[in-house]
Amino acid sequence: MSVATAREVVRRRRADYLKAETRAEQARILDELVGLTGYHRKSLVRLLSGPDAAKPPSRPPGRTSTYALALPLLRKLWAASFFACGKRLETFLPDLMGLLVAAGEIKVTPFEEKLLRSVSSATIDRLPAADRSPKLRGLSTTKAGALLRSQIPIRTFADWTEQEAGFLEVDLVAHCGDTTRGEYLSALTMTDVMTGWTVLVPMKGKGQQGTVAALEMARKQFPFPVKGIDCDNGSEFINAHLVKYCAARQIIFTRSRPYKKNDQCHVEERNGSVVRQFVGYQRLESDEELALLRLIEVRVNRYHNYYWPMMRLLCKERQGSKVRKVYDTPKTPYQRLLALGDVAADVTKARLAQEYADPAQNPAALLRAITDLLEKLGEK
Repeated sequence: MSVATAREVVRRRRADYLKAETRAEQARILDELVGLTGYHRKSLVRLLSGPDAAKPPSRPPGRTSTYALALPLLRKLWAASFFACGKRLETFLPDLMGLLVAAGEIKVTPFEEKLLRSVSSATIDRLPAADRSPKLRGLSTTKAGALLRSQIPIRTFADWTEQEAGFLEVDLVAHCGDTTRGEYLSALTMTDVMTGWTVLVPMKGKGQQGTVAALEMARKQFPFPVKGIDCDNGSEFINAHLVKYCAARQIIFTRSRPYKKNDQCHVEERNGSVVRQFVGYQRLESDEELALLRLIEVRVNRYHNYYWPMMRLLCKERQGSKVRKVYDTPKTPYQRLLALGDVAADVTKARLAQEYADPAQNPAALLRAITDLLEKLGEK
């Protein structure tokens, strides 16, 4: 008799053993089971009178969560932050809560406010995340522009030593779907290295003149003067049009090393966390889709620059065989820009402060508007 069969025989006789009124009846059942299973009598007594092995052991109830009352609010704040990780959301949580309360998006009692101000990043990370789709990869559409490459200086990831706003990394994200055939829409991404301030501008195709026009449109949206542009080696950037454009505006023009994506790590990160996260990987090519994409990216620009806390890598510490990365306190690009003091005009500061505190354009409202536009884009 196998062990599983023997255990099943003992389990079936368990009820009879427990109902036995005399020791003689119990002894008779034990004698029967010893003959059938070969188990020792003491072992059979433990199996018959102990907890039922077929039933899972009951777990004692745990203590009530400290943040149980504030959990619904915490979920709303987490969603309004576009599901930011705990470390990014923890420091921005008081500001985000104030913005949503002022806009009438949420109501917070003094007790709930006290709980939310004391919540840790680990508690935020324990929130049940929504099912995430598998991460996709886009197609590379960079074609080398070799004619002017030798005339444009190289800047690597280690060469960013400027401690001021205005030095940007630029790149194109192709909304080509599964194939690069034909004409499709692209998104021009421009990211300030020091503050993280990012501007997205959609464009049709990736022609040289169209790229310069999109660059000019994006340049006007930055709240500080553009002093330098760093691009990859694609022909849409490495061309005479952009060289003349930068020279006429006294903008420093540099490029990354070929096939070294880390030289443009700041803008490459935004390509994934902003463009792909919001718009995705579907193919976009019509004028109607271009109009919708412009409406989407105007709102994405505002959401990212005012309400998207980010961490900057300060240094790396080697500890034996491991490398420990040290980051600064998470701040939004708007907060980093004000801390730098690179916004010279008081009018610009007032405009930025007004846009930041605008109740009609609060984080939750912006995300709802972006979601509605994305649904329309998906129907095209």
